[in-house]
Amino acid sequence: MKQGIVLSVASSALFAAMYFYATLMQPFDGDIVFAWRILMGLPMMALVVQRARGWGNLRETTRRFMHGRFLAAMLLCSALLGVQLWLFVWAPLHGYALDVSMGYFLLPLVMVLAGRVLYGERLSRWQSWAVGFALLGVGHEWWRLGTVSWATLLVALGYPPYFMLRRRLRVDALSSLWFDMLFLLPAAILILQSQATEAARIFMAHPRLLLQVPLLGLLSAVSLSMYLAAARQLPMTLFGLLSYAEPVLLFWVAFLLMGEPVTPAQWLTYGPIWLAVALVAFEGLQKWRAEARHPASRPGERA
Repeated sequence: MKQGIVLSVASSALFAAMYFYATLMQPFDGDIVFAWRILMGLPMMALVVQRARGWGNLRETTRRFMHGRFLAAMLLCSALLGVQLWLFVWAPLHGYALDVSMGYFLLPLVMVLAGRVLYGERLSRWQSWAVGFALLGVGHEWWRLGTVSWATLLVALGYPPYFMLRRRLRVDALSSLWFDMLFLLPAAILILQSQATEAARIFMAHPRLLLQVPLLGLLSAVSLSMYLAAARQLPMTLFGLLSYAEPVLLFWVAFLLMGEPVTPAQWLTYGPIWLAVALVAFEGLQKWRAEARHPASRPGERA
């Protein structure tokens, strides 16, 4: 379990590093950085599949493409994830890093609400309080600006349909991510082809990018492989609890390293949302401790 904890925290740290790394790839814009991430990340992803011996699962998923509705749903999954991958590298380059980190703070709480509304899951007392505090923070932001950043909403409201569709398709995480990346490859190639002349000029003017571009793919693949390995090794409750490290790191990367300002009024938005996250994390910690005391009661394990 200790190895799983280390892998989870390390993957969150690498995702945060990649958030800042995108700013080091200027003068490339967000579209080209996204395209290079897909193009360089796919071969690295192949290594992850090879290491996990996942080619058999990929072949099984490929056979399901004979059903047109399944293929259409997989393509939709890829498009939904593609928007998020694009935003993740675009936002730091265009002054939206804090807005995106806010979206990642809200995402777990939106998932809780989605479970309640769409799947009839009951909210615990801690979850009910957490949703209330999150709504208080969002309400303050709406009152302060008259709106909530589109980047925040795109993360918080854009990921749940992706996760719900993946759940409906019943495809393992590694196969799903492989095909997500594969289906995004044509879009990445089109972006690079449309800006080939400009990209060549930038490479000539900034030779450092010849090393930075492959490193982007390596960072993406390594962080992803650590994330998947942690998911396999940790109990689901603890894995979900540790996932809160990523939005915390994204916020401080945006605030300290990218220099995005936070006004005093904005802290009144962040405060209730952070409190909501803390409540959910506290509940997760309690559940994990209960599972640790009674390991035989974990789902999927025999007494």
